[in-house]
Amino acid sequence: MEPVYESIAAGTKNRVVSMFDEFKKFAFKGNVVDLAIGIIIGAAFSAIVKSLVEDIIMPLIGLILPGDKGYDGWVWQVHGATVPYGKFVGAVVHFLLVAFILYICIVKFLGWIMKTKTEEPPPPPTKDQELLMEIRDLLKQKAAGQV
Repeated sequence: MEPVYESIAAGTKNRVVSMFDEFKKFAFKGNVVDLAIGIIIGAAFSAIVKSLVEDIIMPLIGLILPGDKGYDGWVWQVHGATVPYGKFVGAVVHFLLVAFILYICIVKFLGWIMKTKTEEPPPPPTKDQELLMEIRDLLKQKAAGQV
């Protein structure tokens, strides 16, 4: 192999290795891993909320509403065409229920947990901390000319 081609190959190899190292640094930063974990947990939580709304709440709403199929059976007949507006109403109710459940779970519940954690009183100072506070107070008094 000629020297020119060897230097081009070596330079390309160095750039590829360098780019791979940069990618490793980016991909395994705490932010990216935390984001990936958040997305996975969010998808699992989404499945739980979807099942709650579709499998429990919406069928109960369908039982309460008039008609054979509840809201699914609501249709308009316009010039021989069928417009199933009940499905749209169901989708709107579904959205509102999901939004409400997320609001309760995320905003209220997590807010309550965070508030509980911040309201815990600080632990009493240790003996070392008490001595340091006394020294600090004496130094302040001395600087102010009170000693």
